[in-house]
Amino acid sequence: MIAVVRIRGTVNVRKDFAETLKRLNLRKPNHCVVLPDAEPYISMINKVRPYVAYGVINLETLKELLKKKGEIEGVGKLNEDNVKLLGFNSIEELAEALYKGRVSFKDIPRLKKAFRLNPPSKGYRSIKKPYPEGSFGDWGSNIVSLIKRML
Repeated sequence: MIAVVRIRGTVNVRKDFAETLKRLNLRKPNHCVVLPDAEPYISMINKVRPYVAYGVINLETLKELLKKKGEIEGVGKLNEDNVKLLGFNSIEELAEALYKGRVSFKDIPRLKKAFRLNPPSKGYRSIKKPYPEGSFGDWGSNIVSLIKRML
């Protein structure tokens, strides 16, 4: 799975970039989405590369994202009690099902698709330069370190 974090804001964004960011559910800076590793998503990410940081996420980080920043529409924060409303016994079971591709975010309509993260501790390197000098672009497996700084 691929984690995508929006780095830059909305000022002076071309309309086609704004539409692609909207379709990826990245409406504001510091929002994160987790997507399957499929060609349509990869080409969308490549289009908006100067506005996002992305990379491969592991199962432990997905569990941590769901525990700390997961939300259910109309209910609020995702926790062990209300995860049963989604048809799962625990957050770990939900994370494993999402990670292994047995279900997708589209199959769970009440689960919010975007995670609202905090700005990273110690800030971004630069939002105008690509990784590794800056913050946008392909982080590979190092995206986990950025997400942990933002939780």
